Amino acid sequence: MKMRPAVLFFVTRVLCLLLLAVGVNDGLYYDIYRFSCPQAEQVIFDVVQSYIHNDPTLAPALLRMHFHDAFVQGADASVLIDSTPTNSAEKDAFPNKNSLRGFEVIDACKAVLEQQCPGVVSCADVLTVAARDSVRLALGPFWDVPLGRRDGLTSSAAAANANLPSPFSNFQQLVNSFKGKGLNVNDLVILSGAHTIGRTHCGFVNQRIYNFTGHGDADPSLNNGYVYQLKQECKPTDLTTAIPMDPYTPAIFDTQYYKSLSQNKGIFPSDAALLQGGFGGGGAYVRLYGASPNAFFTAFPNSIVKMGRIGVLTGQQGQIRKNCRVVN
Repeated sequence: MKMRPAVLFFVTRVLCLLLLAVGVNDGLYYDIYRFSCPQAEQVIFDVVQSYIHNDPTLAPALLRMHFHDAFVQGADASVLIDSTPTNSAEKDAFPNKNSLRGFEVIDACKAVLEQQCPGVVSCADVLTVAARDSVRLALGPFWDVPLGRRDGLTSSAAAANANLPSPFSNFQQLVNSFKGKGLNVNDLVILSGAHTIGRTHCGFVNQRIYNFTGHGDADPSLNNGYVYQLKQECKPTDLTTAIPMDPYTPAIFDTQYYKSLSQNKGIFPSDAALLQGGFGGGGAYVRLYGASPNAFFTAFPNSIVKMGRIGVLTGQQGQIRKNCRVVN
């Protein structure tokens, strides 16, 4: 019996869509909680909004936490797990200890979700959505988040120390680090644009402005006026004062970060490194996004969604943690 052309077309289209879903989504879908917890994203937004209203600095903190989670064994919420007497977890690694913050926000989101839809929404999805909403609340772009991650069962400070790129990295080190996670140079420049909001501490810049080569000099690649500004905020022995990563609009998710880079006002060596690399390097992207907010606001969601798919656990892998700080 021959299949009618219209039916054949329909069946072929469905099969193609199914294959596309498997090949591209890797178990993540935009509507996975439609029936099991339809209010999940609204719950997360409401909680995140209430915290950021009281403390706007939590917006960059949550965004950074998502990055630090995804770069260490994938976006599996392993960064949320507490250390135990027998295991030093990611949050106690050198790049994270005393710098990552906002864990209480994720705890609060999870507590509400466990009341409304127990055992359904993973901590990994909560963190991913919270990062998106943090950008939104800092006047940045909004994007749909593919969901369905499950939570990891392990967390290692050693893995975090080995995988997180350093703010002192050169261009090739950054490229290699991102390439190892399936991210390209464009993704590197785009995700570095998250430095448009948030603060760092004087301890990360003092050598650069006071003793770059060991002879009491400043990094010659830094704008002289910016060096003077940083010296007003950071005294030679000050390690703890918080200073903005974007010297102009540190609370607004915009393209000023790229404009500052082009003026040699990148606060970290890893920021300044984005201008290096020659053909195929980061400089062209820096100029593009500095000149076009639309280009940046279009590209950022693509890159952060890509980052949020690194090493995800789906299906029967991992678990849905009841408490984000401990394995069930």
